[in-house]
Amino acid sequence: MPRSPLRNLFPKLALGLIPVIFVMAVFLLGTSAFAQELKLSDLVEESLKNSPEIQASLSKIEAARYRVPQATSLPDPMFMFGYQNEGFDKYTYGEEQGSQWMFSASQQFLFPGKRALKGEMVQRDVESMEAMHELLKLKTVARVKELYFDLFLAYKNIDLFMDILKLFLSIEDLTLARYSAGRAIQQEVLMAQTEKYMLLEKEEMFKQKIQSLEAMLRAAIGRDNATPLGRPSDPVYQPFYRDADEAVKTALSNSPEIKSRNKIIEAADTRLRMAQKEYYPDFSINASYFNRSGDFKDMWSATATINIPLFFKTKQEPAVHEAKASYSQAKQELDAVKLMISAAIQDNFSMLRSSERLMDLYTNGLIPKNTQDVDLALTEYTNGRTDLIIVISRLKTLLDYQILYWTQFVEREKAIARLQAITEGLNSVPGGEKK
Repeated sequence: MPRSPLRNLFPKLALGLIPVIFVMAVFLLGTSAFAQELKLSDLVEESLKNSPEIQASLSKIEAARYRVPQATSLPDPMFMFGYQNEGFDKYTYGEEQGSQWMFSASQQFLFPGKRALKGEMVQRDVESMEAMHELLKLKTVARVKELYFDLFLAYKNIDLFMDILKLFLSIEDLTLARYSAGRAIQQEVLMAQTEKYMLLEKEEMFKQKIQSLEAMLRAAIGRDNATPLGRPSDPVYQPFYRDADEAVKTALSNSPEIKSRNKIIEAADTRLRMAQKEYYPDFSINASYFNRSGDFKDMWSATATINIPLFFKTKQEPAVHEAKASYSQAKQELDAVKLMISAAIQDNFSMLRSSERLMDLYTNGLIPKNTQDVDLALTEYTNGRTDLIIVISRLKTLLDYQILYWTQFVEREKAIARLQAITEGLNSVPGGEKK
């Protein structure tokens, strides 16, 4: 992590900072100097415990588990009772042979194997939900990390604005002194003051961005109060040694989404076998009792009924074709997920390595060279050998490169967070902050 080259850049201007100490204290109020430290590991832990999406997913899984015993249960038994009378003119119970009270009970039984297949289908759906729940947790963690690093970058940008603002305040004092001595024109004074106010404008914009990021972060971790979260800890540069091929191989074996898709394929296969079983009939067993009175004996009966899949051409056969199509769809979706994961890994690796190269370019080339340019330009302006516009232009260029360095630093950290979520799962270290 490079040190800011502005801190000891202009020793000649140190005395000029004394009148603005109070002003700078006011500017810094509400930014990093007064914000409590925010740790990424704490946010990750809180999100896994309190995220409304994660809690809703757990409830959905719990509800699905209760469907397993329902699917394997027998159909409800049926009970029938009634009375049979001979004639319409009077109640003939005990007087006529056909007059009787009737009671019967029946139970339907599915063809052997159907209940087990129904339970297996639901169980595979539950296992798919459980895998998707793990994926949701990984996405939540990655989301929290990305918001955390964006929040860090917003604070860092304000720090950079404040460092430059200190220099512009000193330049303003120097320009006023030169103007009073007749060595500078009024336009230079206005130019220095304009740049100062533009920095204050950018600072205010990033303060608003901090509030927006904190709101999104609170939503991600499931915190409903609107208290400020504090300033993120400064991330430590993390070496990342995996190569893309190794990461793809690891992701394909560990990905919860792939596990979920495999369970969906298993469920589709079970539905296909269930559809094929529907060619076989189910049956019911019925027992009846007939209560008669007088000289007539009571009667009983036992019967069995089966359904005949007579219309299999318009019912069972299309159901089998539908199940086969669903099975094929599930396999194709698995292949699509594998390609998507591979592409995501390649994309994040490309972003990570590109950020590393740019960070090296800024650290070892552009920032040091521009620091020298600023130092030289300010020395020449102090001695009256160059215009203020040159100093301002080089200061703004240096600020741009510093912002770009930290932007690439954050983009690299976010790419690592996404790669960890894809390849390492919840076992990855949810850190990146100083210990």
